[in-house]
Amino acid sequence: MTAARILVVEDDTELLGILLRGLTEEGFAPAGARSGAEALTQVAREPPDALVVDIGLPDADGRDLCQALRARRLAAPVLFLTARDALVDRLAGFNAGGDDYLTKPFAFAELVVRLRALLRRAGSDGTLEAGALRLDPVAHAVVSGDAVARLTPTEFRLLARLFARPGEAVRRRALVAAAWPDGARVRDNTLDAYVARLRRKLASLPDAPTIETIHGVGYALQ
Repeated sequence: MTAARILVVEDDTELLGILLRGLTEEGFAPAGARSGAEALTQVAREPPDALVVDIGLPDADGRDLCQALRARRLAAPVLFLTARDALVDRLAGFNAGGDDYLTKPFAFAELVVRLRALLRRAGSDGTLEAGALRLDPVAHAVVSGDAVARLTPTEFRLLARLFARPGEAVRRRALVAAAWPDGARVRDNTLDAYVARLRRKLASLPDAPTIETIHGVGYALQ
């Protein structure tokens, strides 16, 4: 049986080394990345079977990285590592497309058990499909060829949620949960205003999809 490929995204060099050695001893095939940009490059080169992602990366929020990967159709499970253990932080991680959450400090044995459980549930390798557009969590931008549209963090999270389910109607509640921190007060017209801004930015890019209104439900990327 081929060893599961695990990408560990962690900027702490010492901890990264410990995790890579430990995962190798446990029979995995791990690789390391110390930034969001490096992780994107590695995933494009060889999609992993699972990822362990530190939320506090030097160039990007690990949750934004996760959303960008989901928008690119990477289905591999993501386990977040973080020192933030507040409920709002855990919920934000799940809303960003994460599958599990482990707070620092943690027991390595628990990390291994959680990874194996995630891989069993996934049942198959993750796949990466890059379309005409791609989301860049480091620059907080959407890119098509040489054209770039800058996004605010909220716009990025909202667009990433739509990109993760192209052609499908995404409910307003799901969009609000993905784009705004749990507990934030968001008026109905606030979501609509952000969608309008995203439509204008997508219209500036060649071959960009459109955001369609699904009346009584939410929005869909078409």
